[in-house]
Amino acid sequence: MPAAAPGARRDREREVMLGTWLLLWGALALGCRGETAVLRRAEDSTGRCTYSFTVASPVEAACPDGGGVPELRAELAALASRLSQLESRERVGGGSGPRGGEPVGARDAQQVAYGELLRAKSRLEEEKGRLEREKEELGRRLESSAREISRLRATRCPPGGEGPGRDTLRAPGKAPRWDPQPLAYQELQSERTEVPASRLLEETVLSRPGSEDSGCGELVWVGEPVVFGRADSIAGKYGVWMKDPEPVPPFTRETTWRVDAVGTEVRQLFQYEADDQLAQGYPAKVHILPQPLESTGAVVYRGGLFFQPRRSRAVARYDLRGETVTAEKEIPGAGYHGQYPYSWGGYTDIDLAVDETGLWVIYSTEKARGAIVLSKLDPETLEIRRTWETNIRKRGVANSFVICGTLYTVSSYSAPNATINFAYDTATGTGRALSIPFENRFRYLSMVDYNPTERQLFAWDSFNMVTYPVRLSQP
Repeated sequence: MPAAAPGARRDREREVMLGTWLLLWGALALGCRGETAVLRRAEDSTGRCTYSFTVASPVEAACPDGGGVPELRAELAALASRLSQLESRERVGGGSGPRGGEPVGARDAQQVAYGELLRAKSRLEEEKGRLEREKEELGRRLESSAREISRLRATRCPPGGEGPGRDTLRAPGKAPRWDPQPLAYQELQSERTEVPASRLLEETVLSRPGSEDSGCGELVWVGEPVVFGRADSIAGKYGVWMKDPEPVPPFTRETTWRVDAVGTEVRQLFQYEADDQLAQGYPAKVHILPQPLESTGAVVYRGGLFFQPRRSRAVARYDLRGETVTAEKEIPGAGYHGQYPYSWGGYTDIDLAVDETGLWVIYSTEKARGAIVLSKLDPETLEIRRTWETNIRKRGVANSFVICGTLYTVSSYSAPNATINFAYDTATGTGRALSIPFENRFRYLSMVDYNPTERQLFAWDSFNMVTYPVRLSQP
């Protein structure tokens, strides 16, 4: 047999020495305890010599199954499981991510999900925009349809049968008891009871003859409203603004007057020297009236403010130069403070108007049973020169004005596509139905007056001071 290499021989010698020491120490320990040990020597699978010894247990009757005690087995199983998890993580991610051990694969999945959410959000925004465009288009179509329906209804003749409006006009008996109500109550009541005045007219449509006495034609067209200014405070929800068609010095045709009519002590009359002052809201002067006015029926004419003093059936003239009341006169039997207002309320029982022929007052009485009464006034003394009773119920219309001696009424104060629906000619004493389109752009018309010099309608529509161009026929 060939001699072993020096290195292998040294290893074998060390093994023998180690085995000898182990045997000696084991024997010594067992000798002290009085137990015997069995020494064995064998070669392992690699051919190396191994030594082992066995000691019988004085306690256990039999050996537990291979693998050792249960605690050791459980710990080994837990370590093996954790090692398996670590190996799996290494295979998937190849290491830890920047967020303290978060796998790269999980981070990529989150990024993919976030991208999907962004794309979904973009699709939803596109759908929202499309729906908003469809809504706007439907709104325009609905508005066009409403105008067409209004036009078709207006072209129909008044029904020949007996309707509730006719019964209201023909029914005899006492007029309703005057029961003044708060202004807010009037507005709510008006919104509930507003009806087209076409149902309340007793007459059939009449052809209007020429009005030679007035010297001008009839109203045939009203244009779109033009905004000149806006009231910013709540006191300007409704009011009156005007220009003097026949001014006296130092005032001119450019001088503009305004009253914010909300409140119980309305005394301020704002004076503006030009339109830009009105638009900017900076008056040149503020007049304090000696007594509060009521409603939105005031007008300025020949250097005076004509108005209805609060809680009275009178009309007063306030001289704008002298800043004093120069005339005051009661209108016999006129309703006031909520007895016979226009349909929107506002204590608009007495309404003043100016046209090419002079100063007018529009009101109603118990004798007229709520129908509009029109009287011509002397602008200096306020004496009544002549009076006409119409068949137009005052509560059935939103407002009225006078052009060339003819009274015109507005159908609604809140409908966007209202009409000038009736005319009463004082020259002939006859009335007729009309259907001239009239736009309530801001849906709360509280004042309409005609200016014969400007040939425009001045109106107050929910905080907004607007004008309407008009066209008259040839006389």
